[in-house]
Amino acid sequence: MARLGSITLDCDDPAALATFWSTLLGGEITYSTATVAVARVGDLLISATRVEDYRPPTWPEDTLPKQIHLDLGADDLDAAEAEAVLAGATPVAKQPAPDRFRVLLDPAGHPFCLTLTANLTRLGLHPRT
Repeated sequence: MARLGSITLDCDDPAALATFWSTLLGGEITYSTATVAVARVGDLLISATRVEDYRPPTWPEDTLPKQIHLDLGADDLDAAEAEAVLAGATPVAKQPAPDRFRVLLDPAGHPFCLTLTANLTRLGLHPRT
């Protein structure tokens, strides 16, 4: 059997993107070159890889569709959103259900959601503590 070892995100600035995810999720940068940077968050690695002529997704429009979507559990959406913005995230204008989840973009333009932990638990997706 296999196990998840890393999530890799394309971008134009690997160091900045790995730093963002490391800051937001309480991890640390474990590897960095001009073309790749890796943040370790618990047992998970989030890698950022430089792609020539990178263009971010244009969600919710589909000109350039999103290739990945991360859902992060939060007990307090307002506090989590404020921390994400301080780390470098940008809230999107269209918030489909702001009382249950918030959609933001990481510094490379990948959309992700801050989702109430209770919603994740109902789906059986609550991360191990």
